[in-house]
Amino acid sequence: MIPFRRHILPNGLRIIHHYDASTRMTALNLLYDVGSKDESPRRTGFAHLFEHLMFGGSVHIPDFDTPLQKAGGENNAWTSNDVTNYYTVAPTHNIETAFWLESDRMLSLAFSPESLAVQKQVVIEEFKQRNLNQPYGDSFLLLRPMAYRVHPYRWPVIGKEVSHIADATLDEVEQFFFAHYAPNNAILSISGSLPFDDALALCEKWFAPIPRREIALRHLPQEPAQTQPRRQTVERNVPLDAIFKAYHMVDRRHPDYQACDALSDILASGRSSRLYRHLVMEQKLFAEIDASVTGDIEPGLFLLRGKLSPGITLEQGEEAIEAELRQIVEKPVDRRELDKVVNRFESNDLFSNLHYLNKATNLAYYELLGGAENIDYEVERYKKLAPLDLQRIASDLFAPENCSTLWYKAATPDASDNK
Repeated sequence: MIPFRRHILPNGLRIIHHYDASTRMTALNLLYDVGSKDESPRRTGFAHLFEHLMFGGSVHIPDFDTPLQKAGGENNAWTSNDVTNYYTVAPTHNIETAFWLESDRMLSLAFSPESLAVQKQVVIEEFKQRNLNQPYGDSFLLLRPMAYRVHPYRWPVIGKEVSHIADATLDEVEQFFFAHYAPNNAILSISGSLPFDDALALCEKWFAPIPRREIALRHLPQEPAQTQPRRQTVERNVPLDAIFKAYHMVDRRHPDYQACDALSDILASGRSSRLYRHLVMEQKLFAEIDASVTGDIEPGLFLLRGKLSPGITLEQGEEAIEAELRQIVEKPVDRRELDKVVNRFESNDLFSNLHYLNKATNLAYYELLGGAENIDYEVERYKKLAPLDLQRIASDLFAPENCSTLWYKAATPDASDNK
């Protein structure tokens, strides 16, 4: 059990506090309920752009990093389809520096053409490096809009195209900030050796004066059920042919989410998993293969990715994958196979909640999902899974009409690259 206390400031900021006497450090994790799903289709990549802009100086603090480094602290951030998450860590006796810094950039960024130009260039270079300049880098730029036709999950977190960031104006950026970055759209999770009363006093001092804002209403279109298979083939200058498959699955809060996650581990988690043993080790059809779930708050994707061994055709590889999925559908998994996956999850969950920073991050996320107390029941949800549960869910999940498939062909020496 992870004990915590909850408090809500009059401006709507939710505070989650966990006391950890085993450390002399304290972590502040500030989760904003805004991700790439909140962007306009004509201006994608904005949530990720703000991950960078938030370190570029705020209304009273032109340099975020220097005061934190002098206090012996560190910080970082990440963005997903659903949230933007910032964390700051410092020795507990210096933790007020973190409260000061985080509150000031919540109050307002120092919007300037110079800062925007710098961070736009950083994000554009990251886009090119991730998606254009490495093998298979554009695979999800292709797969997502195949799987999603109307939902904003159809573009990746970094954005659909470079021009959306390159053409962003200062007015657009400022409007996005004030529509989403506000105390009433955030969760502040505090974990470490800072006592609750001291934490609350610092929250009152630094965050309570920030006014509530009118948050942009979320009108997310519901993705229609996929009723027929979708396929696309591209050629790229890559070393091996590859197959990418995406199946629509339930959302993160759905009772069947844990079963979908367990299926991904049974198929492709570790050297003893089915796809690795059968398709890599025994049949030698794939050089590598993986399965995962996106874990999105809205209905997400069950993903399969595999790079074929030399000489193996895409047709052979896809038939082998589908044969393995039919096995899952036609015959319940062995109880011991399921128990092994559940035990691994329990072990990973235990270790992921040992460190004070991880606890701050995880408590904030579970609070967003519906309540930080649910962090204590996640393992039990996996332990309650039964082989027949997985078979029932796999039958719908792995239906051919529920799948979008990308064949990623290695271009022959005389073929032109259509990148």
